[in-house]
Formats: sequence, C-alpha cells, structure tokens
Amino acid sequence: MSELSKIKRELSQLEKTERELNLKQLQINGLLGITQAINNNVSAEGLYEMYASFVGWEMAVEKVALLVKEDSVWVCKVHRGIDEELMKMDISDRLPNYQRLKNIEEDKDHPLIKEFDVVIPVLHKNTPIAYSFFGGFSKDDDMYSKVKFITTITNIIAVAIENKRLFKRQIEQERLNREMELAGDMQKMLIPNELPKNEKYEFAGIYKPHLGLGGDYYDFLELEGDKCAFCIADISGKGLAAALMMSNFQANFHVLINRHSNLEIFVRELNQALFRLTKGDRFLTFFVGHFCKKSKVLHYINAGHTAPVLMMNGETQLLTKGCTLLGSFEDLPFVETGHLELTDDAFIISYTDGLTDVQNEQNEYFDENLLENFVKKNYEQPLSDFNKKLYDHIDQFRGTKPFPDDFTLLTGKIFK
Repeated sequence: MSELSKIKRELSQLEKTERELNLKQLQINGLLGITQAINNNVSAEGLYEMYASFVGWEMAVEKVALLVKEDSVWVCKVHRGIDEELMKMDISDRLPNYQRLKNIEEDKDHPLIKEFDVVIPVLHKNTPIAYSFFGGFSKDDDMYSKVKFITTITNIIAVAIENKRLFKRQIEQERLNREMELAGDMQKMLIPNELPKNEKYEFAGIYKPHLGLGGDYYDFLELEGDKCAFCIADISGKGLAAALMMSNFQANFHVLINRHSNLEIFVRELNQALFRLTKGDRFLTFFVGHFCKKSKVLHYINAGHTAPVLMMNGETQLLTKGCTLLGSFEDLPFVETGHLELTDDAFIISYTDGLTDVQNEQNEYFDENLLENFVKKNYEQPLSDFNKKLYDHIDQFRGTKPFPDDFTLLTGKIFK
C-alpha cells in the first residue's frame, strides 16, 4: 500500500470518527435540552416543536410522523417531509400491527406508510401511547445508531406528554371531587336536620346517597291550621343530574304545599312544575302525607312510589292510593287521594327502593315481606333506635354485597 493511500484511509477514518463524535455531541445536547424542557414544565406543544426540530434538523431525518392518542383517536402531532394530503389518511387500523420497533416492509402498499422506513411504538404498561414513523435516511448514515437514539428521545417525549395528560386528568378529577363533595354538603342542607318529636307526633329519617350526591329526598313541614305534611321522593337517575332535580323539587314542594290544602290540586301543580323543568325526560316517584291534628285524619297521595307501611291496632296496611309517577306527563290522567282516620297510635314507615333492592350473597332481596315482619317486631321502639336497628339489620343481611342505590328512610309515629 502506497503512502498516499494510507494517508487517505487515515483521513477517511478521522472524518468518520469526527462525524460520530459530532453525532454523539448532538445527541447529548438534544437529550439535555429536552430533559431540561421537561423539568421546566414546557407545554406539550413546546415539546412537540423541540422533537420536530431535533429529529428533522439535528438528526437530519427527512421524513417524520409522530402519532399520539387523544380521546381514543390517533392524532398526528408532528410531521415533516410528507405531503399534506397524504397526512390526512387514517392509518389507525394498521397501528396494532406494530408492537415493537421494526423496519416497514409489509405495508409498502399503503400510500402513506410506504414513505417511511422505520416505525417506533411507545408503550405504557403494554398500551400504545404513541407511534413514530421515520424515513429518508442517507446511505452514509449510521442508521442503527440514529434509530436507537431517536427511539430514546421518542420514548422520553411521549412518556413526558402522557404524564402531563395523566396529571392534568388527576387535577381535574380532584377538582371535580371537591366540587361534588361541596355539592353533596349543600344537598344535605336541603334534607331536614331535625325532625319533630312532641306529644302529637314524632318523625326520624336516614339519608345515605349512594354516590355522595343523590336523587332521594324526604321532608316534614308544619302547616297552618294545626296541620303538618311529610313526604318522600325518589328522582330517576343518580349523581349530579338527579341532585339538581332534587333541589328544584324541594323548592317547588315548599312553595306549593303551603299554597294548597287540597292534596290533589297540590300534586297536579307539582307535576306540571316538574314537567316544565324536564319536558318528560326525567321523572320521580313521590309519597306525600297530610295530617290534621284536630280531625285525626291522614290524607295521602302515592305517586308511583314504593308503598309506605302503616301499623295501627296491631294491623299493617300499605298506602297505595294515588296516581302515576310525576314529571312524565304534563297532566296527570287520574289522582286518587287516600283518607285514613287514625283512631289509635299509628306507625308509618316510608322509604325509597334502595332499601328493598338490597340483595344478600344468595341474591335474595330484602323484600316487602321481610320489611313488614321487621316492622311488626320493632315498631314500638323509639324511632331513632328503630331506624338504626333496621339499617344495621339490612347491612348484616347484604353481607359483602354493596348497596345498589341511595338509602333513604322516613319513619313517623302519630299519637292518638
């Protein structure tokens, strides 16, 4: 080998070494820059711009496309060197084929995918969160080293952006939880905190919303003319929507029950107020009792609600007379008012279906017969003790099964 050939070979080796050193330096600088940007909480858009600049200019990759999943849809956040019309093509059906870094060969029939040479999937707990496509490497490129480093940068960027998304969702969830907790506290203010206990009657209740916010409601009001009214309601649905409707119902109940002594007129107007609010999309079941202390007569209307049980003179009866549920029709087709003369001490238990929908581990329901038997054995106890004992009894009955719905109970004793 001539001296000149030897010198040329050494120079070529030096140039190759210099290129490799420059590439390593670029890689280190790029990695440091992106890491510092992540530590400085640069926005996702800012990180995408850094990624596009680094891969396109510093790494000299001609064709790039980075796809990220947003709201279950794959969206291209970075692209370079590809015609805009091609980038509009949907390749989401092809993405499951890429479970690991691979050279693209079998999809060369696809107009967009054939533009690339390599695809890099980024997985988070075995779930893909990003795909990066590359193409247009030059013949002089150390393709292995470039792809290896681009894989590292892609993973760092994709995971950082995914962490941003998860953190944002966590913050939003915490804010929502705080708002729901506040709404739950406000809703509980609509439920009577204290119920009467005197020589004429006594009432007690339990209200346990299933999701912190609920659609159940009970109330008690002293009225003019030595009268009182009590009610229980179950609004369709759960959560915030049911809670909002419940608060509107509470306002209407208070206004209308003080305006009308006739229960049928009251219930018809209450139904119309609910229908104007919901246009028939939501409804509620409702029971209202109206008691006159002088006449000792209990008037009631059951609007599609689970029938309360009345115990008097050792006998039980279900309070079923009334009408269909409220809010579904602008005008109720019929309304029947129940009348009962209370000749002796009377015990009344009203509840929502969250009580009788409870199941035990054998999938048996705590049905009306079990409830009636419990009433007969325990109705003489003070109401607060009765309610607690009933709740504990049902809690024991269900075992490991969860409560399926809001649990609401209103009991009353009317003395002769």
